[in-house]
Amino acid sequence: MTIAVTAVSGQLGAAIAKALIAMNMGETIVGLARSPDKAQGLGIEIRPGDYDHAEQLRASLAGADTLLLVSGMAAPENRIQQHRNVINAARAAGVKKIVYTSVQGAEEGTAFSSIIQSNRQTEADIRDSGLNWVVGRNGIYIEPDVEYIDNYRKAGEVANCAGEGRCGYTTRCELAFAYARMLTGEEHDGHTYNLHGTPLTQAALTDHLNRAFGTELTYRPISHAEFKADRIAELGEFIGTIIAGIYQGIHAGALDNPNDFEVAAGRPHQSWDDYFGSIQLGLK
Repeated sequence: MTIAVTAVSGQLGAAIAKALIAMNMGETIVGLARSPDKAQGLGIEIRPGDYDHAEQLRASLAGADTLLLVSGMAAPENRIQQHRNVINAARAAGVKKIVYTSVQGAEEGTAFSSIIQSNRQTEADIRDSGLNWVVGRNGIYIEPDVEYIDNYRKAGEVANCAGEGRCGYTTRCELAFAYARMLTGEEHDGHTYNLHGTPLTQAALTDHLNRAFGTELTYRPISHAEFKADRIAELGEFIGTIIAGIYQGIHAGALDNPNDFEVAAGRPHQSWDDYFGSIQLGLK
């Protein structure tokens, strides 16, 4: 069997390709990337895979039996058609199964909701494609909070608008393992999985950061308007508004969902004690 993985120049796509290689189940792994020169070093064949180029996609998917479609980063009104280009190309190339990396979040009422809605449309398009399918709805990556530790340390606190809402966080490494299983196991066909670890409040996340990094941070809840202004000031209008929308969804409970990770992956999600403990050990 040949498995094609899109967006292997990105962090999630590359992690999934590496997880498939590590499983070593005899499949041929092919990577697609918009800029193939940025996806070298994985030890697999890399083919061009720009979501805007339908004919290119069809040629690059020739011979593939299964496709991992990583959700694009374009604006919602553009990504729906981009994903349809991939789905149509896969069907034309003879692909039998599509696995899609979707996302959890508030479907209405936040600045992130339009992105959620576009992902739900792609989920529907895949279900209607006539191909076998699996959909994973990813939780929120926890790595950005870890990578932001110097900023948190400088501020002496974690401040956002999530309040006491619980968030189903995950890591790219854990997602990659789950997707590798979803790509290779027929028992997953026709299922939609929420993929995350044990949900955390921001106060609990702050405690984990303190133990891992030896900090004394506190968590301070602020209003959505204040957090949005803060994120826009640092990240710009578009990204800042989206990030604030994600945390608005956490506050509303949209990221505190039933967890299907163990069913999808065949094992429990890594515990947060273990994850942050590994960071602590790495700092010693």
